[in-house]
Amino acid sequence: MGPPGDTLELPFEAARNIYTVSALNREVRRLIEDHLGTVWVQGEISNLAQPSSGHLYWSMKDENAQLRCVMFRQNNRLLNFSPENGREVLARGKVSIYETRGEFQLVVEYLEEAGEGLLRRRFEELKKKLAAEGLFEADRKRSLPQLPERIGS
Repeated sequence: MGPPGDTLELPFEAARNIYTVSALNREVRRLIEDHLGTVWVQGEISNLAQPSSGHLYWSMKDENAQLRCVMFRQNNRLLNFSPENGREVLARGKVSIYETRGEFQLVVEYLEEAGEGLLRRRFEELKKKLAAEGLFEADRKRSLPQLPERIGS
């Protein structure tokens, strides 16, 4: 018997709701997946693994935490960049529990570069496009006037 004010004590067996490890992981997975749905997460790729299965595994981290991620082969075939450690990315996916190990993870459906990496790639793509059009050729360059008469149209 506990101190005064304790809640009503139930018979020992009636107070138990026993799960197996598998059943608990399955229940937690269901609760998380039903509650969160699809989310977007931004972070830096760390510990990237690319096994022969074609799936991608990594940790996504920020300055305070990390999250295990998996991207299955059918989704990562559509990537327009090569993921690498240290790259800042935006991931769209579903939060889940990998039941076998009881690990919280993000099952990534779509991945794109974020921040400086994205800007750098877009800049390089634009530069290549303009160079292919010949816009950087020496004969197209004009000298600037010593003293401009006006700025704009």
